[in-house]
Amino acid sequence: MEKEGIPGRDLYDLPSSNRAFPDGANYRIEVAGVERASTMEAMIDEARKRKIVVHRAIAAVGGSTFCDFQELKAMAQMAYEEKIEVIMTVGHRKSWDSGSKEMSTHEGMMQGFRLRGSDHISYWIADMMRNIEAGFRGFLVYDEGLLLILNKMREESFIPKETIFKFSIFGGHCSAAGAKLVESLGANTMNPSSDVSLPILASIRKAVNMPLDIYMIIVDSFGGMFRAYEGPEIARVASPCYFKFEPGTSEAEIYKPWISEAWHREFIKEKVKIASIVSEIMRKHAPYLKTSGKGVSDLVLPYPT
Repeated sequence: MEKEGIPGRDLYDLPSSNRAFPDGANYRIEVAGVERASTMEAMIDEARKRKIVVHRAIAAVGGSTFCDFQELKAMAQMAYEEKIEVIMTVGHRKSWDSGSKEMSTHEGMMQGFRLRGSDHISYWIADMMRNIEAGFRGFLVYDEGLLLILNKMREESFIPKETIFKFSIFGGHCSAAGAKLVESLGANTMNPSSDVSLPILASIRKAVNMPLDIYMIIVDSFGGMFRAYEGPEIARVASPCYFKFEPGTSEAEIYKPWISEAWHREFIKEKVKIASIVSEIMRKHAPYLKTSGKGVSDLVLPYPT
């Protein structure tokens, strides 16, 4: 394991990371669930009100196929103007596949969230191209085979070179070996499983260079943990990392596309509020750790057309 750059055991001594973002920052803020243009507007307004910088938004978690093209363009324009990196959640996924019945069974769900067959990979790519046309340059991926293809498309300039890929929690990776695998396949950033311990985070950080996206709060169906006061230690051992905020009951409930836009506008304000509380804790308990300012140059912003 050590020969392959993977710690032989989790790092219980919790060494400080010697890595940081290009601007020297240790942590940034990521807010999930920007479902519509109206949700993006509400998030931006609330962040301004609370004087907090949102560096990255995870958009259309319910599926970008439920956003019309003008709405996608409006979201890209707002994020560009506010200098927020956007990771778009492309519409097609395994549960949309009419033949994928095992997703509805307890044991079937343990088979993974990966796409089923070449047709459904092509559907995913088609929806990604729609989003690229609308101006987005970041995408959430949970299928290693798909990631392999996407990285080749980027290398060969079939899609813009600046496009980035975030590997999802639904990929299920929770070790240094898994993180090293997805980084080798072209992932630019990744969500480890939400319940990883500090020693596991430290071992993952030793194995990879990409930012780690750490759930500070997560939906009840994933365990409902709220790691606010672990923030200083998380940032110290996992730098560079994004603090990710996704409260709620379950993703299946809160991201159904028929949930009203008004509900999402109010809910995103709560997410920004929680992010501001964790930022306050970081300022008080870990002033030696740095966060980025607004619009730092390495963020991959949308390119509105």
